[in-house]
Amino acid sequence: VDKVCAAHDALRADPSLASQYAEEYDYYPQQWVSPYIDRRRENGWGLYTLLGIGRGEPERMFAQQRRNFQFFDAPVGLVFTVDRVLERGSLIDYGMFLQNIMLAARARGLHTCPQAAWNDFAGLVRQQIGATANEMLVCGMSLGWADQAAPVNAFHTPRESVETMTTW
Repeated sequence: VDKVCAAHDALRADPSLASQYAEEYDYYPQQWVSPYIDRRRENGWGLYTLLGIGRGEPERMFAQQRRNFQFFDAPVGLVFTVDRVLERGSLIDYGMFLQNIMLAARARGLHTCPQAAWNDFAGLVRQQIGATANEMLVCGMSLGWADQAAPVNAFHTPRESVETMTTW
């Protein structure tokens, strides 16, 4: 956590350091298009508005983003890797695996937050957890009890209706 937070801070101070940190895989599209960019913005600005963070407040945005790398103060931070020899289809299997962890946690009164943000610092994370170069970072996950009084936990991401994305 400390090393990734320090790297995140250093990158903010000197964007030329970005070449030192590469994502394990392209999580987001290279080119955002509608309706996906619209939904992304709606979610992002909805969360920031709830937190009282305005468009002209890059320092507060940065601080909120940095909370990812503190596992949002959860008592447990999990990091998931997969063998690089496996292909993209394995990420579908991995998604189901992660969902099962999340469902098992809820069944036991715990909350989770899967976090792709860790992918930006995959090489650094792998060093810290003892993962080999043959392992690809999939994501991180916060595990604990949500602070129901925290404004961030009142945010519910808008969802498209089943009818708008399904053909029966």
